[in-house]
Parts: sequence; C-alpha cells; structure tokens
Amino acid sequence: MIKRIIEQRIQEKLGTGKVIILLGARQTGKTTILNIMFGAEKDILWLNGDDPEHKTQLYKASSEKLKNIIGGRSTVVIDEAQKFEDIGITLKLIVDNIKGIQVIATGSSSFELANRLNEPLTGRKWEYRIFPMSQAELSSHNGYLQERSLLKQRLVYGQYPEIINNPGNERELLNTLVDSYLYKDLLIWGNLQKADSIVKLLQALAFQVGNEVSYTELGRIIEADKKTVEKYINLLEDCFIIFRLGAFSRNLRKELSRSKKIYFYDNGVRNALISNFSPVDIRQDIGALWENFVISERIKHTHYNKMYCNRYFWRTYNQQEIDYIEESDGELSAYEFKWSKLSKKKIPDTFINEYKVKKAEIITPENYDEFVGLR
Repeated sequence: MIKRIIEQRIQEKLGTGKVIILLGARQTGKTTILNIMFGAEKDILWLNGDDPEHKTQLYKASSEKLKNIIGGRSTVVIDEAQKFEDIGITLKLIVDNIKGIQVIATGSSSFELANRLNEPLTGRKWEYRIFPMSQAELSSHNGYLQERSLLKQRLVYGQYPEIINNPGNERELLNTLVDSYLYKDLLIWGNLQKADSIVKLLQALAFQVGNEVSYTELGRIIEADKKTVEKYINLLEDCFIIFRLGAFSRNLRKELSRSKKIYFYDNGVRNALISNFSPVDIRQDIGALWENFVISERIKHTHYNKMYCNRYFWRTYNQQEIDYIEESDGELSAYEFKWSKLSKKKIPDTFINEYKVKKAEIITPENYDEFVGLR
C-alpha cells in the first residue's frame, strides 16, 4: 500500500480538540487513508453521508442525542460530510460538548462542505486537501529510479490511486472515472440536469491547457452565456477537477491583468476527456502535458509541505510570457516549463529587471526533482 503524505499531517493534529477536514475529488483516496489509519480500531464510529439512516440520525440532533450516538468512542469519522444537513452545526456541537473526542470529516466537493462548515467551525478545524498520488509519494514507494522511468506513463495516464494500482487497465478505469464519478457532485450540488454542457466545456478546456481562456469563446462552444460558463468553471474547481491561474500584474502598462489559465489536477483525466492516450513521443501536445503535470505536482508539493504562496502566470501584450510565478513572503520565483532540454527559452529580462525575483528557472524532465519534491 502506498503511504500518503497526508497521513503524517493527520497524525500531527490528532488530539488537538479540532475537527480534521479532508477535502478532495472523488476516488483520490480519502476513505482509504482513514481506513488504513483507523480501520483496525474498535473505539471509532464511522458515519457515511451516503447512508440514509446515518443522515436521519444526525439531522438536527441535540448535543445530548449526539452523546448517545457516539457513546464512549473517542473518534468519529464522517465520510462525505457535505451530504449531512447542517453538518457544520452538528460538528460544532460535538466539539464543544463532548470532551476528548476527535472528529474527522471528508468531502468531495468543497463548496457544499465549506459553505456548511466555515462559520460554525471558525477556529475549530484543521483543513487539508487530498490530491491524486504525488510524485513524492510514488517515488517513496517505488524508488526514485523506478518512478523516474515511469514519467512518460504518468504524463499520459495520470496518478489517481486506482490507475496506479491497476497497471494495464488505465484506459478503461479512466473512462469509468470520467463517465461515472467526475460529474456526480456537479449534477447534485450544481442543480444540473445533464452533463452534456459540462463535458463540452471540459473538453474545450483540455484542448486549451497552457493557453489563456476566454469565457466568451467557451460560451460559444457550449452554447451558453458568459455567466453560465463562469458558474460551471467555479463548480469544476470546487469539485477539484480543474484549477485556475490568474495573471500577475503590478507595474508594467503592457501586462495582462484579467486573463486566466486553467489546468487539470490530473493528466489522465485531461487525456480521457479528449480520448487521447497516445504515447508521449508521438504527441503534438507534449508541451501542454508537461506544463499541466509539473504545475499540478508543484501544488501538491507546496500544500503537503505547508509552503504558502500565491500563484500566477505572466504575459504582456507584446507576447513576453512566463508560465508560472510563485509569490512567497514578498519574493517572486519565475519558472518556464520545457519538455526539451535543448529549448533556448529563458525568463524575460523585462520581468527580472522590473521585480524582485528570488529565482528564475527553466524546468525540464532533467531537473524537475526539487521543484515537485521528488526527493
């Protein structure tokens, strides 16, 4: 079993008197992680948002009823917590009225869970994200050299746990993931009657990875207005399928300031959406695959290691650009991503001269280790 980095973070927060919340897309391993950590313990209560009986028991339960439900157990796990009505108030009652209890809640859609948790649980929670497998986790399990040798495969099939654990069945499993799980929360919480528009939007975004996106243009593709496109993109982001980078702009008049780029948290999902599992060596979109892969891995690395930063891309009207910028403690680091080490691309001097740049680096398959926390 591949050990997840987040297990250590959870262990560190046990017994602190706060709810531990794990948020992440479906099938990223939230329940599996908790089963590994607590499955053998008898002194634990498991509640599931997919179980109607559990939902009924917790609905508007008083603190006294919650004490009876929990009994003498020291730990409560609430899976798919966003499906419980008024879950934030319920968790607050448990934390405030049952001493010595450890509550762990999971959710696969941040908007529902966050909206129901933030106010009642202010100052009462630790919140973490669960992503598909990271390069650091896979390297630790498989060994550095072995994982390095699988880079091209990861670029095509991604790193969802089920994909990693079932070599040879990647295409079938990814198509099942996309068809059966990817849109489930969107249809429920987004009040969407069908997924057709979402599928068209995701396919359009998949073809535009690494490029600035226009909500107006996307609207024409899915036959919807700009506001609807923005709503769908917000939903997709809240379900941890995609993420956005905004444009960095501070001083230069020619800098773009309102543009967005959109990436996928997993390359396999992106490739499944456009039905392209061709090998890396014959792909025309290898630059986009590499950029998407490295940025998503960087997000995993910084999140799991508590490296707090703001993220941007940079481009000017005269086409100077930087793929990825991090701002941390007032300092900027600028990165370009190139699949070929022979690329002559460099970080524009205009940016370096204008801003306080801590680091400027071209990231290729030969030097990406430190950037993604591979070792």
